[in-house]
Amino acid sequence: MHFSPSKIVVNKRAAEQQCLSLLQTCTTLLNLNQIHAQILKLGLHDNPLVLTKFTSTSSDLNAIDYASFILFAPDAKTHLYDTFLYNTVIRAYAQTNQSRITAVDVYKTMAWNDVMPNKFTYPFVLKACAGVGRLRLGESFHGSVVKFGFENDIHVLNTMVHMYCCCGAIENARVVFDEMPKWDSVSWSAMIGGYARIGMSTSAVELFRDMQIARVKPDEITMVSVLSACSDLGALELGKWVENYIEREKIPKSMELCNALIDMFAKCGDVDKALRLFRSLDGKTIVSWTSVIVGMAMHGRGLEAASLFEKMKDDGVAPDDVTFIGLLSACSHSGLVDEGRRYFDSMTQEFHITPKIEHYGCMVDLFSRAGHVKEALEFVKKMPIEPNPIIWRTLTAACRLHGELNLGESITKQLIENEPLHESNYVLLSNIYGKMSHWEKKNTIREVMGEKGMRKIPGSTMIELDNKIYEFVAGDRTHDLYKEIHEMIDEMGRKIKMAGYVPTTSEVLLDIGQEDKEDALNRHSEKLAIAFALLKTPPGTPIRIVKNLRVCGDCHSATKFISKIYSREILVRDRNRFHHFKDGVCSCKDFW
Repeated sequence: MHFSPSKIVVNKRAAEQQCLSLLQTCTTLLNLNQIHAQILKLGLHDNPLVLTKFTSTSSDLNAIDYASFILFAPDAKTHLYDTFLYNTVIRAYAQTNQSRITAVDVYKTMAWNDVMPNKFTYPFVLKACAGVGRLRLGESFHGSVVKFGFENDIHVLNTMVHMYCCCGAIENARVVFDEMPKWDSVSWSAMIGGYARIGMSTSAVELFRDMQIARVKPDEITMVSVLSACSDLGALELGKWVENYIEREKIPKSMELCNALIDMFAKCGDVDKALRLFRSLDGKTIVSWTSVIVGMAMHGRGLEAASLFEKMKDDGVAPDDVTFIGLLSACSHSGLVDEGRRYFDSMTQEFHITPKIEHYGCMVDLFSRAGHVKEALEFVKKMPIEPNPIIWRTLTAACRLHGELNLGESITKQLIENEPLHESNYVLLSNIYGKMSHWEKKNTIREVMGEKGMRKIPGSTMIELDNKIYEFVAGDRTHDLYKEIHEMIDEMGRKIKMAGYVPTTSEVLLDIGQEDKEDALNRHSEKLAIAFALLKTPPGTPIRIVKNLRVCGDCHSATKFISKIYSREILVRDRNRFHHFKDGVCSCKDFW
């Protein structure tokens, strides 16, 4: 039978529409195989529209490798080299967690076949580099962007900022950001998010303020990053302002944004507000439950955390490994040893979750805080995975706290042998020798640290006043109000001593006189911050501070007296948890 050319074209178009329709409804890999056979039968193996749809469908079915093999195998029947088709494959790989680096391989194939990239190609390959943290590769693509003339395209530059942030090159990201010809909300969000992810929270907040000055309206992704920065800084007033801003600007409250608000309020000291927000949510996710459980843990409200966990189970939400980290931490901070044991066992027996090193660390911390040092040691010995240095350091700190000094010395010496360049190990051993009054050995350790260029991480405390973050470092004399602050510290010292406070000079592990030890205690960063707050805020105003290290016993005791003498509620967030001081009592009940 003879077909006219026009008839063949009509048939080709009909065949094309048929394949596109089949691909639109394809739901299984078997269907995809059958459609592929139909494509070959109908002679559409070089049709760019069909192949692009075939590739995107393969990606939706997690079968992008199948499409890639068909398209680019040496004996493949397809010989079409189309930029849009390559971009589709690159994008699919960039979005696949297990195969992101293959996106770069496809880009290389594209170059080998002399197919020109366009402005849509580079956001995909840069995203792939960000996903695997390949900085050098990302830098090479930066060069290609300039070579092909896309260095002023806002979408390419936004992804480049994101790539540099994800690869740990925050300075490079800021250079690209600052040199952009214009910014949109995605540009600001990428840079703010980059700062927030690596803990440069002050920079994130400052950039958000610049964004407002530039009159660019943020989206919910930006606000999640800003709330994360507030959480890190403990900046409650700023966090409240952000919440009001979200309401005022009618920014859509995605579940991720709601969870970020819960996390912010919990980590900034208002855990009751976090709980109210949580209870107001419809369709709570596992992240919602975990955020509020972790919040309760930080505030030492272990029984409430356990109650929430039971309610979560009743609501049919299965916990994950992160939930158990929060739950076990809550038990640890509240001394719930039996409950902690039970929940740890339920991980494997009830929920079939294999404990990770973090869960074992929580259990060692639980036993250690409760004074069960020998049980903690036996637990470590029976662990099915190799204990990491953090677990050994936790055990060593417990040995010092509960008087098992010889055991602590033995463990720390082994830590130093295994990690000769980690300064924390030397500090731990130095502290143990100080507790044992072995000053000569302590001085030797300090000399070794000096020779190796090591130094103890200085204590620092941040406080938010009038929407500004102030930071104090132990022994710092550079503050503008240095004289007034130290006069206030002297006043605080006199008043709390009259009320019965006795300095815990054993916290200063130096072979020096009593007066010098008391002076060293007075220079601790949290006392500087509290003195500053007493000077700068009206009587009765709550004081909220954030410390980078665990609060020491002397500062804990002194703050209890200060809260009573000055009639102030003082909230201290240290490295491990919150302490709520009021009327001479701490919420931790001296268990931390």
